[in-house]
Amino acid sequence: MLLIPWTLFFLLAPYGVILLCRRSRFVARIGAILMMYLLGIAAGSLLIYPFEGVADKLFPLQDALSSITIPLAIPLILFACNFRDWPVGKALKSLLIGLVSIISVTVAGFFLFGKQIGPEAPAVAGMAIGVYTGGTPNLAAVKMMLGADEGTYLLLNSFDLIVSFLYLIFLLVIGIRLARKVLSTEAAGEAGTGATPQSGMARSETEMYRDAFSRRHRAGTLKAIGLAVLITGISLGLSLLLTGSVNMIVLILTLTTLSIAASFLPAVHSWEKSYDAGMYLVLVFSLVVASMVDVRGTDLSNGLWLLAYVAFIIFGSLLLQVLLGRLFRVDADTAVITSVAMINSPLFVPMIAESMKNRRIIISGITIGIIGYAVGNYLGVLVAHILGS
Repeated sequence: MLLIPWTLFFLLAPYGVILLCRRSRFVARIGAILMMYLLGIAAGSLLIYPFEGVADKLFPLQDALSSITIPLAIPLILFACNFRDWPVGKALKSLLIGLVSIISVTVAGFFLFGKQIGPEAPAVAGMAIGVYTGGTPNLAAVKMMLGADEGTYLLLNSFDLIVSFLYLIFLLVIGIRLARKVLSTEAAGEAGTGATPQSGMARSETEMYRDAFSRRHRAGTLKAIGLAVLITGISLGLSLLLTGSVNMIVLILTLTTLSIAASFLPAVHSWEKSYDAGMYLVLVFSLVVASMVDVRGTDLSNGLWLLAYVAFIIFGSLLLQVLLGRLFRVDADTAVITSVAMINSPLFVPMIAESMKNRRIIISGITIGIIGYAVGNYLGVLVAHILGS
């Protein structure tokens, strides 16, 4: 019985926030995505973790929703985009800057915090590079390849969840605006029509989601959802067939490739509300992920130096990436989405792209994240061995 009301909460709360955005300028200014995070934190802190046994019962539901919403959202979002004018060169340049930034800051942090962290410091640096160029699967893989201590791995993973979450909040509240003040905004929402559907690129929450299931759009929305389910099923099946498990590289690469191919079909591109349906799933994902953050359940006293190291890598790499972006003329939105794709994974790209009102950068962010998944293990193990020698 516990799962039914929580399922309804996770699925319907975003709609309530959308209505609030339409009725309140204050809430609209905060934005639906940030509101989802605040609501999720409140739900986790007040209703989930304070009560014994609730978190354990809800975790399967939270895990299922967080695992399925983004794979379904990515095709729906990409259907609405036009990739004929995708700036490949700019994306690759930003990728290289991102890799250099993360590796440089991680190595610098090793010399700053290594003695306090102890003999596991080289392995920590390797795992950090794995997770911050790729994602959590890379963290686990590098840990196994290096034979890192289980306790250190669990503590690093906990700190990564907390600091990465704070990093997202920072971007949503002020980070994007700061980056746009330092770097050019040539690829911001008003630029070009490279990823613009007929309904326009930059829309507020007061304009989005309207009439998605009206008589005019119902058929197209349902067809888009059906095709997204089909593409997700094919991607999961291919991942299981090739690797025997749900491999994130294969899954996201297949999702992205099939979705982009479908977006070139005039019929698919005419489904005007597919983007709105995808973003609604992103709101659900944001709410669920925020509700899973248990800051009080992490023992900070046993790893303050490790926590400082993680924060130094995440925020230091963002700062260095912005500075190098200014030097090599990378625009603000591309620099930020590259950092998000690496620090948080490609799954968070649509959310930040929508916050920037810039769909043009979605494909760049997802592609950069996929490459990060592919190279994360190699870079992590290589740097760990160099630092440990």
